[in-house]
Amino acid sequence: MFFYVTVFLFGAVIGSFLNVCIYRLPRGQSIVYPSSKCPECGHGISAKDNIPLLSYLLLKGRCRNCGVKISARYPLVEFLNALLYVLVFWRYGFSVSSAVFMLYMSSLIVITFIDLDFQIIPDVITIPGALISLVLGALVLKDPFLRFSMLGWKASLIGAALGFGLFYGIAVLSRGGMGGGDIKMMAMVGALTGWKGVLLTTFLGSLLGSVIGIYLMVSKGKGRKTKIPFGPFLSAGSAITVLFGQEILRLYLGG
Repeated sequence: MFFYVTVFLFGAVIGSFLNVCIYRLPRGQSIVYPSSKCPECGHGISAKDNIPLLSYLLLKGRCRNCGVKISARYPLVEFLNALLYVLVFWRYGFSVSSAVFMLYMSSLIVITFIDLDFQIIPDVITIPGALISLVLGALVLKDPFLRFSMLGWKASLIGAALGFGLFYGIAVLSRGGMGGGDIKMMAMVGALTGWKGVLLTTFLGSLLGSVIGIYLMVSKGKGRKTKIPFGPFLSAGSAITVLFGQEILRLYLGG
């Protein structure tokens, strides 16, 4: 239990930094400098008011200086990242793969919320992420579908090529219906999870996107031509793949 609590707290701390990335990256701002401040009044946030999860509760969701309401997204991101870190640790234990997949989960969270706000997936995440993932996939990563086996360079390279090629083809056939960010993101997904990961992520992302899209059309009156970012659904699909890919494949095969 001690290790799970430690991982959760560490994930929450990293989640606090992810909030900085989500806000600043699409605005072209540095994620290092200056220190965090209230977006409403510009007042710097002190260390005691920047404790993940706890400070939001102590401040009752409001800025200490101006009293403006703080978005619930901030503790949500912190909690979500902490939860995913715990799940990765539960699945992969003490291993290099755990550290890599934790970082990967964090990148998926950043991608999700930036895509929701701006309908973009920053190249600064996906391009370096894809290249680094190829190296990690070749050398140190466990296969999400065979966790006692290494992914290997062939599976990583084929996965990256399939992820990029499949979504590039969809973008061409849909005449711009698929963004370039999704294409590069899926290259990263494939490099980390192999070709099976690309296919399962695509299936799960499409399923989730369809369900949410139908819900929005029925309950919110959204039209069929309303643009809904696909990155969050791909992120959710990839996270599920990393955590439960082996069980899903076994269930599919009936074993």
